[in-house]
Amino acid sequence: MALHWLVHVFLWCLSLATISSSSSASSSSMKCQRRCGKIKIPFPFGMGDPNCFRNEWFNVTCDESVTPPKALLANNDLLEEDFEVLDISLEGHLTTKKEIIHDCRSKSYNDTDIIETPISFYGSPYSFSNTRNKFTAVGCNTLAYMTGYTPTAGLIFRVGCISNCFGIRRVMNGSCTGIGCCQSSIPPGIIGFQLGINSLSSDANRSRLGPCSYAFLVDQDFNLNFSVFNLSKTSFLDRNKQVPVVLDWVASQNEICEAAIKNKTDYACLSENSHCNDSINGIGYLCSCSPGYSGNPYIHEGCKDIDECKNKTSHNCNQVCVNMPGSYHCKCQKGYHGDGWNNGTRCTADAKELPVLKVILGTGLSLLFLLIASTWMYWLWRKRRSMKLKEKFFQQNGGLVLQQKINTRRSDTFKIFTIEELKRATKNYCASKIVGQGGFGIVYKGVLPNKKVVAIKKSKLVDASQIDQFINELDILSQVNHRNVVKLLGCCLEDQVPILVYEFISNGTLYHHIHEAGHLPSISLENRLRIATEIAEALAYLHFAASMPIFHRDIKSANILLDNNFTVKVADFGVSRLVPIDHTQITTLVQGTWGYLDPECFQTGKLTDKSDVYSFGVVLLELLTGEKAVCLNRSHEDRNLAMYFVRKMKENRLFQMLEERVRSEASVEQLMAIAQLTLRCLKLNGEKRPTMKEVVVDLQGLRGFQNHHSVHDQESEKLLCETSQGCKEDAGGQYSVSGHFDISLTLSR
Repeated sequence: MALHWLVHVFLWCLSLATISSSSSASSSSMKCQRRCGKIKIPFPFGMGDPNCFRNEWFNVTCDESVTPPKALLANNDLLEEDFEVLDISLEGHLTTKKEIIHDCRSKSYNDTDIIETPISFYGSPYSFSNTRNKFTAVGCNTLAYMTGYTPTAGLIFRVGCISNCFGIRRVMNGSCTGIGCCQSSIPPGIIGFQLGINSLSSDANRSRLGPCSYAFLVDQDFNLNFSVFNLSKTSFLDRNKQVPVVLDWVASQNEICEAAIKNKTDYACLSENSHCNDSINGIGYLCSCSPGYSGNPYIHEGCKDIDECKNKTSHNCNQVCVNMPGSYHCKCQKGYHGDGWNNGTRCTADAKELPVLKVILGTGLSLLFLLIASTWMYWLWRKRRSMKLKEKFFQQNGGLVLQQKINTRRSDTFKIFTIEELKRATKNYCASKIVGQGGFGIVYKGVLPNKKVVAIKKSKLVDASQIDQFINELDILSQVNHRNVVKLLGCCLEDQVPILVYEFISNGTLYHHIHEAGHLPSISLENRLRIATEIAEALAYLHFAASMPIFHRDIKSANILLDNNFTVKVADFGVSRLVPIDHTQITTLVQGTWGYLDPECFQTGKLTDKSDVYSFGVVLLELLTGEKAVCLNRSHEDRNLAMYFVRKMKENRLFQMLEERVRSEASVEQLMAIAQLTLRCLKLNGEKRPTMKEVVVDLQGLRGFQNHHSVHDQESEKLLCETSQGCKEDAGGQYSVSGHFDISLTLSR
């Protein structure tokens, strides 16, 4: 309901009138009020006369009826509420205040969400900063979430976290890591959101642990002063009615620099010594002063020359510094020759002053010797300290235990790498070597000394109290050996963050080949069934054949890799298990892949092997339809591909959903068999879903059926026509079908 309501809010915002630019070159020369109390109001922001600000979005009013005066970003025609301005930065940040939503119900237990009225900056130059803000929840057994919209990516997302206590004594004062207080990052480019709270405690537990739950977006630099006292009473709400929130702003939300420079009539960078910078969070741009200048780039003559010669630390001259517009020049004093730069030929005394030069040279050589000696001693100290630190981390991360386990089973396929080996393989973790990153770490492409290409993954920190669990799980995953599962080759435990080494798969993801590369129509039904079978075989192996059952937790087409022969390699299996789960905290970030999540697991929090079966069913649907798991182009109730498929099946309109090549290569019986298998995988009740072993058997049977019926049976096509809408017979007696067919035509086993 929250997402549906938010969409209506955005549609309402679209009806707002376009804000015409009213920036004026004379704003710098007018006597405009540039302060409201202690708050500076620099152009393009302003107060009073329209020539004092760029356009109505930057209009600030000063409420002088209160002490101290308040600066308000307010316009009843544009924004639904006033926003108090705490600070404005010409680097594109504006700090305001936002109320905390809370749930202090205590008379009876009620699992109904407390939901805030949504806020939207649609069509404005403002968005909520993802680099400066954190979504935060405070309370015991509290589920808090934030639902919002990012127009650049075209996504409606949900981000949230769960805060547990398990007893007041476990709350860590000053810490917001999931016990009594939890935080989560937000995506970039957010223009609107609303907050929600749902308490997970009964009224008896709630009264014992804490009466209130809170949710809010807050500047990450703001000190919450969180303590156990905040849970036992309502002091947190009494002390924090509102919290600071940082907005990102651009000079123009509808243009990039190239178009804005051509449109000189509305170009915001008015200073002669300024330049334009495209926004990194969507369409729009900001202005900044050119190197060697500082000031306000939005007004004429706003960027002033910096006199580098005033401060000796800001120039590189050996003797004399001469300031120039936007830069400076160096020269030598009389009696010296050279270019005057410290990194050039410097300044050398003329020949008649040679004795002085000898003294200076001798002193310099002595100082150089002392510098070299001290540097060498410092280097030895750093090297020894580094060796001790690596040894400490190796033991802290369970390296001795893991080494013993490897020696016991005499494995040659799993190796413990040194940190120097992985630094050389990734060129010291160069940014150009990054091939992926997500909630569980960053993946680099590396080349080992034997020329073997590997994927090197820096994982999250491991909780020292659960290191035994981490080592056991790492030992189990190192023994996973299946042709359709990415192989774990080794690890490095000499860093504070454990580093994992996998085999490198070079042909991209299944998601890329289905939705981005445009290759799906070229993939035959046989190959699609083969890909699905290989995924199912890998999951069946993880569930039933591994030394200990492994639940993948995040099956989706983006986690299915393909090698050069289009052989499936399931990636990121058990990745979340490599980071010990803190049972007092669960943080959820659902963004674009929400359609794969098992509804039963989401509602109950219980993960089983049937959760992977549900996710597999969605991937199978992607292969058959070419549709994404969540598609915003469909109506609200049909955005989820699984729900859309189930509804179409009930309406006997399966044929409309299938990709054209699937329709052309499959018989009626095979289509119905695939559809029935998919329906079983997508059952809401996990117990009614098949196991992955059963799925493998069904898919292998379907592949054999495909080979046997590679040419359509004309009688089957006729039967399909008789149960479909829009059936036609061509001049050669062949049938073509469109519309739907009766779901009762099932393939008996």
